[in-house]
Amino acid sequence: SSSELNCSRKSNITMVTWKISPKVGGPCTMGYRADQNKTDRTNCSDSMNWKFRPDGDPTLEIRHVGIAHEGNYTCELVTTEGNFHKTYYLTVLVPPRLALYCDNHGDPVCEAAAGKPAAQVAWVLDSNSTPREEGHDNGTVTVLSKLTARSTNMTNATCIVSHPAGNQSKTIAC
Repeated sequence: SSSELNCSRKSNITMVTWKISPKVGGPCTMGYRADQNKTDRTNCSDSMNWKFRPDGDPTLEIRHVGIAHEGNYTCELVTTEGNFHKTYYLTVLVPPRLALYCDNHGDPVCEAAAGKPAAQVAWVLDSNSTPREEGHDNGTVTVLSKLTARSTNMTNATCIVSHPAGNQSKTIAC
């Protein structure tokens, strides 16, 4: 939902600059000058702002974090003690949507749709399955796995989807 990127907390701040280079779209900068008590922003979305007053805490807050926010974030801090830099690379996890259905041959199909990174799909009592990945323009991946050559006494098929954003499972009888 939101993310906070901390810059070094120092006293006697003269100037703070956040330089943001997202993977998608153009660069953005946010700056603060203590001598003018002035903040400025160039090409930054409204979802990015100072968490507090930048003269006391130059933390950057990103609200409603999405894939478009992925990229490099560098804080440059100038104080009477010297200059300080801190760089982050923001990666966004997208949990896949799990769907389990029977195809027109009566075989169970497990779909982990639009996850980032690609999910791992497995079956309980796997007899024969081959996952197939389909990449999307926004960086997400859909993984499809079809369970075939099932034993005749197996009535239920359970699909397990493993992902860094959380694991899911569903059971179906085809």
